[in-house]
Amino acid sequence: MTDASQAPSTAPNTATPKAVPPAPLPPPAAAAPSNALPANQLFDQLARIEDKCSRIEDKYARSEALLSRVEDKVENATSRMNESARQTDLAALRAEMRGIAERTRRLPGTGALVLTAVITAILTVVLMVAVERLNLVRLLPQPAAIGTTAQ
Repeated sequence: MTDASQAPSTAPNTATPKAVPPAPLPPPAAAAPSNALPANQLFDQLARIEDKCSRIEDKYARSEALLSRVEDKVENATSRMNESARQTDLAALRAEMRGIAERTRRLPGTGALVLTAVITAILTVVLMVAVERLNLVRLLPQPAAIGTTAQ
């Protein structure tokens, strides 16, 4: 059964041509390429993309872990170098302190200094008494008179 409006007419077309309405535009989502892929192929392609993304994420995680280990090793090496530098500084400081201790050990102690002061005082008194008794005052320098010069 065919519709009369759809039947081809054999009569000559004398009427003015009617304006043909423009074809409706397909929605943008439906504007796929003419060789549209079936849904299974699209899902397979999406799965491959997800696999690639997961491999990239794994590589990134491994790289990040490697960089973390390298950073830890650098920090450990830096701390060891700082510790060895401190040990070198401490060794130099110990050597300097040993040298100072040896020099101060050779110095006379408080007892020796007090004994020397007492002996010096006693000898001074004894010598002054001897000078007075033996009348050796003339050997001592005379105090200079004010305004005169000693010759």
